[in-house]
Formats: sequence, C-alpha cells, structure tokens
Amino acid sequence: MSSVATSIHDLMTDLGRRARAASRAMARAGTAEKDAALLALAEILQQQAPALAQANRDDVDAARLAGLDPAFVDRLQLGDKVLAQMAASCRQVAALPDPIGEMTDLRRRPSGITVGRMRVPLGVFGMIFESRPNVTIEAASLAIKSGNAVILRGGSEAIHSNRALARCVGEALERAGLPADAVQLVPVTDRAAVGELITMPRYVDVIIPRGGKGLIERISAEARVPVIKHLDGNCHVYVDDMVDLDMAVTVTDNAKTQRYSPCNAAESLLVARASAGSFLPRIGAVFAAKGVEMRCCAQSRELLEPVPGAAALLRDASDEDWSTEYLAPIISIKVVDGLDAAIEHINRYGSQHTDTILTSNHQHAMRFLREVDSAAVMVNASTRFSDGFEFGLGAEIGISTDKFHARGPVGLEGLTSQKWMVLGDGQVRR
Repeated sequence: MSSVATSIHDLMTDLGRRARAASRAMARAGTAEKDAALLALAEILQQQAPALAQANRDDVDAARLAGLDPAFVDRLQLGDKVLAQMAASCRQVAALPDPIGEMTDLRRRPSGITVGRMRVPLGVFGMIFESRPNVTIEAASLAIKSGNAVILRGGSEAIHSNRALARCVGEALERAGLPADAVQLVPVTDRAAVGELITMPRYVDVIIPRGGKGLIERISAEARVPVIKHLDGNCHVYVDDMVDLDMAVTVTDNAKTQRYSPCNAAESLLVARASAGSFLPRIGAVFAAKGVEMRCCAQSRELLEPVPGAAALLRDASDEDWSTEYLAPIISIKVVDGLDAAIEHINRYGSQHTDTILTSNHQHAMRFLREVDSAAVMVNASTRFSDGFEFGLGAEIGISTDKFHARGPVGLEGLTSQKWMVLGDGQVRR
C-alpha cells in the first residue's frame, strides 16, 4: 500500500472511530439538547451568511472556469434564498416530534410479558453527494435530530462551501453540549476516501449516495455496508383525456421550468390522444417562449410545429429519450392512447421517482395512484413538490427509489430503525 493510500486509510479509520463514539453520545442525547443545536445552527447560518456566500463564490467561480455544465453550476450555488431556506429547514426540523424512544405496537401476551417496538437511531451513516452544498446542512440537521452521527463526503467542486458549512455545524453542536464529531466532513477530495468510507462496516451502518447515476451505481456495486439509493429522476407528467386545460398548462409548466436541475423536475410529458390537439399547442407555446427543447413522437411533433417559435426547438425523440433524465431545458413528449398506455409507459421507462397525473376523472386518478410503481405519485400537482421540505419532513437526506427501509423523501424516520422490546416482571418461559 502506498504512503498516500495508507494516509487515506488512516484518516478514514480515525473519522469512523470518532463517529462511532459520537453516535453513542447522540443516541443518549435528549430532545432539548438536539433542538438547541439545530436552533443554534440556524442562527449561525444567518450570522455567517456573508462568509458562506464568499466560500460558495470561490467554488462557483472555479466550476465556471473549469467549463462545468450550467445545470451543474446551478446546483452548486448558495444564493440568499437557499441560505435562508437552510436556516428555516433547521428550525423546521427542530419543531418536529423527536422519533427516538417512541414505543409502538405494545401488546400484552398470555405469558404476562408486554411486547412492543422502540424507535432508535441507525448509528452512523455516510453521506456521499455531489455539487449541492446545502446537502451538508440537510444531512447534518437530520442526523442531529435523529440521534445519529454522520460522515459527509461532498464533491470536490464544493469543497470550500462544505468546509464553511461544516464549521457552522461543529460550532452549533458544541454550543448545545453535543460532540462536534457527530457531524464530520471528509477533509480531502481524494476519491480513495469514498472507497474507504463504503467499506467500513465496523464504523458505518449505512451509506446514502446522492448524485449522478454513475456515482450511485459505483457505490451500490462496491459498498460493503447497506446503501439507500437515490437514482435518477425521470419524472413524468401525464395529461389525461378529461382535464382542466388551464390547470394542466400551469402545472406542466411548473413541473418542467420552475427549475431545471433538480431530480424532481419533469423530464417526460405524456398526453392522452383526446387532449393532445387542445393541450399541446398551449404548452408548446409556453416551452417555446422559455427555450425548452422538445423531443417528440411523430404525432406530438405534428401538433407542435405550427406553434410560433416552436419549430426550431422540435426534435424527433429516440427510444433513449423516453428514459433520459435531462436536468436541462429539454423534455420528451409523447401522445398516448389513454391511461392504460400512460401507466405502461411510465412503469417501463420511468425511474420510480415521481410521477403525476393531471385529470378531472377520480377513477383515473385512483388507478394512477395504485398502479404507477414510483416512490411518489401525485394527482393534479407539480412533481416539484416531491421534496422533504415540501412534504413537511423539515429536510431530506435524498429521495430513495429503493423499496426497502426507506422510499421517497428520506427524513427523520428514514434514519431510524425499530428494535423489539419486552417488558416483564419476572416471567420465565414454560
């Protein structure tokens, strides 16, 4: 093993040991202490806003100089709104009920014992993420409230922002009398650190990767600890054959163009044949005005070509387009025969992230909710609502497309487990 590899191994082992020790202290921490840390963090983030903004500018300037994709740079930025939302998120998490220690399913058995379950922290989780530095605060706040410790490994492109944010978290923990080691940032950008983090079952209980599909596939293949996966977000909007057209235009526009880079932005638009002639020209005009490229099936292209300004933005869709997450001002558009065809298309090409139906038919809405196999399924609402903050979770660690342990936005409960408990007064088994 080279000296560099040895030093990375030693560094990560040290982080793991400290995280494990901190996790035991966090598991004992009371709600008041954890909430005090979160409220202190919100205050510190506001106080340090100018310094945080400067650190973030260093990262953004370097990313632009390196010629990184505009969507990537967008995810990297910590504007005033994002900084304010981070502070608000900390306060919202503090206001949530503390799940730790909750006892459920208590029942008396014929033997006289009482059997039930208690909610407990997972222990230590590793968070590996790209570009979005606000994830540092989301992960830290949820780790604190759920009584866990976390080791954070952000992308090299956000190292200045992440270091500044991690310092804020450490100060907040110390103010509340909690161990600063409960939230640790991997201080190096060497990729070998990721390889160490995902193969330390002695110190790390679960890994949560949040980033591009390539990152998550690598982590899933190489990890020696459980992984909560957040794969790509090929989110669909389906416009049904019975629908309020004004509402459909407004919601579709928001789902696609409110912000292009998040994983919950719409990437595919399906339109029932009966609605296509009236709906597509209207949404096409909106997309044309905003410069959204439209990759179309033959029928949708025919209906969109007469729209002023649209022709230059139309492309013939390939089969690959139906399963692509663009994270850019591009959307695939397909005319389908109706609800059955839409559900079949989504379940075949979708990424099981978030999909919505726009309809005035209650039966169609209920079928869509039951039959679309995704982590979040919506009726008459923008896919952009698929978010821990919007769902009232305070923050999210990611949006899991797994089916076990956690699915959809992963908040406090997703960072806990349950253990069985037995209460007795001297019973023995006969």
